[in-house]
Amino acid sequence: MAWAAAIFFFSTGAFGGESTSRFIIPFLRWLLPDAPPETLFQLHFLIRKAGHFVEYFFLSLLVLRGLRGGAGGWRLRWGLAALLISTGYAATDEFHQYFVPSRGAAAQDVLLDAAGAAVAQAVARLWLGKNENRK
Repeated sequence: MAWAAAIFFFSTGAFGGESTSRFIIPFLRWLLPDAPPETLFQLHFLIRKAGHFVEYFFLSLLVLRGLRGGAGGWRLRWGLAALLISTGYAATDEFHQYFVPSRGAAAQDVLLDAAGAAVAQAVARLWLGKNENRK
């Protein structure tokens, strides 16, 4: 629940493109002093989109942990439920952003969020399946 609340906070105007560009662009300019402005803006965009992927990667793992309870391993029903819950939350998050003046809703972001959640489940399946086979 705390991670979902953090994602909700990241969806406010405080983390809109204009706000994050105030510290990401100067950092990129310091890191890549010879890069043209277009490159810096493209990198800023990619960093913001990577944030979507990473947020929902971790949300999906946390939801999986909650669904597993005290059980071990990975089950398809848990993985699918974690993916559906994470993707559903992504859709509600984009709906929330529709009402934030400096933000906007985008179906592409929900797809990116869902991709992060799906990759998390694939990683969890590989990792937890490997550990389960050792036992």
